[in-house]
Amino acid sequence: MHFTTVDYVIFALLLVASAGIGLFYAFSGGRQRTTQEFLMADRSMSCLPVSLSLLATFQSAVAILGAPSEVYTFGTQYWFLGCSYFLGLLIPAHVFIPVFYRLRLSSAYEYLELRFNKTVRICGTVTFIFQMIIYMGVVLYAPALALNAVTGFDLWGAVLAMGLVSTLYTALGGLKAVIWTDVFQTVVMFAGQLAVIVVGASQAGGMAEVWRKAINGSRIAGLDLNPNPLERHTFWTLGVGGVFLMLALYGVNQAQVQRYLSSRTEKEAIMSCYVVFPCQQIVLSLGCLMGLVMFARYGEDSPLDKGYVKTNDQMVLYFVMDVFKDLPGLAGLFVACLFSGALSTISSAFNSLATVTMEDLIKPHFPNMTESKATMLSKGLALAYGLVCLAMAYIASLMGSVLQAAFSIFGMVGGPLLGLFCLGMFFPWANPIGAVVGLAAGLAMAFWIGIGSFVMRMSNTATVPPLNTTALPLFDNMTTTVMTTLLSTTTAKPRPTGVEALYSLSYMWYSAHNSTTVVVVGLIVSLLTDNWPDVVDKDTGKHIMSKEISTQPYQMAKKDSNGAAYCKEDTVTEDKETESDRAQTEDEDLETSIVLPSCQLTNHTVQETAL
Repeated sequence: MHFTTVDYVIFALLLVASAGIGLFYAFSGGRQRTTQEFLMADRSMSCLPVSLSLLATFQSAVAILGAPSEVYTFGTQYWFLGCSYFLGLLIPAHVFIPVFYRLRLSSAYEYLELRFNKTVRICGTVTFIFQMIIYMGVVLYAPALALNAVTGFDLWGAVLAMGLVSTLYTALGGLKAVIWTDVFQTVVMFAGQLAVIVVGASQAGGMAEVWRKAINGSRIAGLDLNPNPLERHTFWTLGVGGVFLMLALYGVNQAQVQRYLSSRTEKEAIMSCYVVFPCQQIVLSLGCLMGLVMFARYGEDSPLDKGYVKTNDQMVLYFVMDVFKDLPGLAGLFVACLFSGALSTISSAFNSLATVTMEDLIKPHFPNMTESKATMLSKGLALAYGLVCLAMAYIASLMGSVLQAAFSIFGMVGGPLLGLFCLGMFFPWANPIGAVVGLAAGLAMAFWIGIGSFVMRMSNTATVPPLNTTALPLFDNMTTTVMTTLLSTTTAKPRPTGVEALYSLSYMWYSAHNSTTVVVVGLIVSLLTDNWPDVVDKDTGKHIMSKEISTQPYQMAKKDSNGAAYCKEDTVTEDKETESDRAQTEDEDLETSIVLPSCQLTNHTVQETAL
């Protein structure tokens, strides 16, 4: 099975078109001369492109390879993950987005400084950078390795092509180029998956025959209400544990938050979450259908069992090449689909990494930097992270089985970050010491479980062959499901107890477990250090903050009869359009349940931002 000339042409057209979009935005409009345009797209994006960009970042190349393999091997239980999408998008839309948007942030981690202090902000930023750098190399290398194994497509040629093209259009065209290439790549992804399903189902005798074979092969799963958290996939692990995974991605991850903040209005940012919900359901359904079509073609006698491929992630490409062997060009379309997922993921990573590095680590130390220098430095950062991505792909190629451990550990970093933001937003008595200690505890717990699970799994391979030893579906761009390989076995085993039970926890609960660890430890440490806030909201009696923070002054603070400071509305001249937008998006419940970094102490005067 090899590529034809037509396949190579279609694949090359994808790369040329992606690079062309970046060049267009580099030489049109504002020509990326300001950091606001380069990093935030001038906050001028409409709902639809933002939604499709959110979806493209979510739908990585590993998901395109992994979801069908998961359904082929284990059945459609995975589809119940879609139940988590509703709350996983509703909560960010009405909790996280309003907070970030009204504060007019560029980096999500600015909130951590406003709420706690600069140390907490830097800790959050460094954690995110660590997360994304590990992931970039893996998401670039994994599809190229699968493609090379099945089609003979040059491995490092594919890696360099993806890495250099995505670096080019991200460094030249900024966030506008990233978002609009995501839109184009989303269309290509849909087209590639649909082509495989339609042609594959036709060759299998139609969708009715596909469904019949799936039922006979016990691949259509029912509702499993088993509450055991050690079970790999049940309704509770997918539908409830999946909510926390979605929140880690769509709620607090910079790659997604940056898209919300690029929207023209807060209303459009919220609508983008609603629009992406049905799109995600379609993507999930397409992945499941492709898995069922694969089962209809091969049955229990899989290419993996026959030795045609070595790992599950190569099986989807083998199936595609098999289905399209007499249809030149369609294999190239699916490979374009696959690499579109990789391009959208890593370009989003470059842009978000450049943003947090610039806003969180450089600008605070160089407040007088000119706009032109800041813009050039931002472009240089995007370029540098692109080269780092290529280096990480090379390191990933040397890791061997350790790659699974690195991939799994990366997948759990999002949980502690989610816990850190929740600690700040929902618990007004949490202080900076509690935040730092809580984050450290969450990361330590994640590493402990990840490494322990990996070691336990590897120790079992001597007697029990692994069911699947490479990539499984990546449904959350920031949380990989490769950890499932560390939790499944082919024979019945006694129920684990003690520490082994913790190591056997379903990967779907990792984000919930680690974020809860951050919150619990953070609250305990905050209470023990007894660093209570001294600013109190007059109406709710809630503590608002524990130290000086900087936001725009809109309200003046007064003191009550006991001498406690509280914030009271003062007369302020505002832009009418801004005031109107704020009125439309005001949410009473949000303001009374979330700790907003709303006061400023300057020269002994407390001031509050009108949010």
